[in-house]
Amino acid sequence: MAVERQRVQEQDKIERRSNFEPVESNLTPEQVKLEASRCLNCKSPRCVQGCPVNIQIPDFIKAIKENNINKAGEIIRQTSMLPSVCGRVCPQERQCEGNCILGIKGEPVSIGALERYVGDNTKAEIPEINPSGKKVAIVGSGCAGITAAADLRKAGHEVVVFEALHKLGGVLRYGIPPFRLPRTFLDREISNLKEMGVEFKTNVIVGKSITIKQLKDDGFDAIFICSGAGLPKMMHIKGENLNGVYSANEFLTRVNLMGAGKADCVTPLRIGEKVAVIGGGNVAMDAARTAVRVGFKEVYILYRRTEKELPARLEEIRHAKEEGVIFKLLHAPVEIFEKDGYVNGMKFEIMKLGEPDDSGRCRPIGTGKFVTEDVDTVIVALGTDPNPIIQRSAQDDGLNIETDKKGYIVVDPENRSTNIPCVYAGGDVAPVGASNAINAMGAGKKAAKAINEMLK
Repeated sequence: MAVERQRVQEQDKIERRSNFEPVESNLTPEQVKLEASRCLNCKSPRCVQGCPVNIQIPDFIKAIKENNINKAGEIIRQTSMLPSVCGRVCPQERQCEGNCILGIKGEPVSIGALERYVGDNTKAEIPEINPSGKKVAIVGSGCAGITAAADLRKAGHEVVVFEALHKLGGVLRYGIPPFRLPRTFLDREISNLKEMGVEFKTNVIVGKSITIKQLKDDGFDAIFICSGAGLPKMMHIKGENLNGVYSANEFLTRVNLMGAGKADCVTPLRIGEKVAVIGGGNVAMDAARTAVRVGFKEVYILYRRTEKELPARLEEIRHAKEEGVIFKLLHAPVEIFEKDGYVNGMKFEIMKLGEPDDSGRCRPIGTGKFVTEDVDTVIVALGTDPNPIIQRSAQDDGLNIETDKKGYIVVDPENRSTNIPCVYAGGDVAPVGASNAINAMGAGKKAAKAINEMLK
């Protein structure tokens, strides 16, 4: 008989509503062997083609079959320094698993679960470093920055990572909740880089504390900007400035980084009865599921298209529903009502879907019918734009970094170089393709490769 796809164990859906412990546990060793046995070891592996960092998936799974878990870890870390992270947060169903040949007629190999297991149960070897005499500055300690730092340090360069916040990890730290990404594994990956000799400087806002020009004047031979996209997109409707309206960035940062969900927090959240989360992506799911855990009694996801168009991972949607999040679809925000300066309800227009546009997505069309939702808190999760601090400060110094009309830094898609010599950019501040952890890692690898070649 064919081996069925193995399932991870999950924390009880009622219990997990009140804690931030990991929802999913790893596969057992027996399950790992069974799942690895499902891999066909294709000669032309489509799964590798679907991975932005080209992890040699059949090879690491073959090592698992041979009971050589350490070898599996070595194979993964040839291209990815973050297996424990990517195994948890990458959209495998749209990338590696989405390209698995088994998925044509059945269920694909659970590549993400296998990667996570290997990452959790193996440790990166610290390579011998042969100093090159070159210095590279990395702006941001998220996925792109961590990945580039590893590859650049292995090449022998002195690497200094500048982080604006007081803790390292970028969006992996402040954006993704610990019930999806336990901090133990993120901290371990960063510790590995420190052991390799990568230097980290926190509380440094490049563009304010120090500028790109000053970094160049300080003797850095190359600079990689991967500062993310921290400027929230808002709805631009009446009432959006009321107390009780948060961007998802602020809400998640305050909870994940500052402990705002705790009663003794210095800057606590105002926890109301009902909260409306506007948006349908992974960030919206994170915000809604976090709102459940900090004590909101009713949590709504309001999205202007249908469930079929929700951009969030299917797993995150399922988990949100299990945890009691209520989905109200085909709702477009129109106005937020006020009482004594606070949110006191919200008005939505009921939508319908029109014909698909050039991207294949159906455009929402208003029906002229309106409803009011009785909410006292609103979280806006409609995406982000890049913070312009770095670009503006560079321009003031005569370094006119080219940006597009939205403020994203323009880069060569192949090597992530900007129009400024020796300055590269990647991740959410200079996106090429979808904005997610693994694509940011791919950008970090491409930039590091280009910088290494340039510094030779």
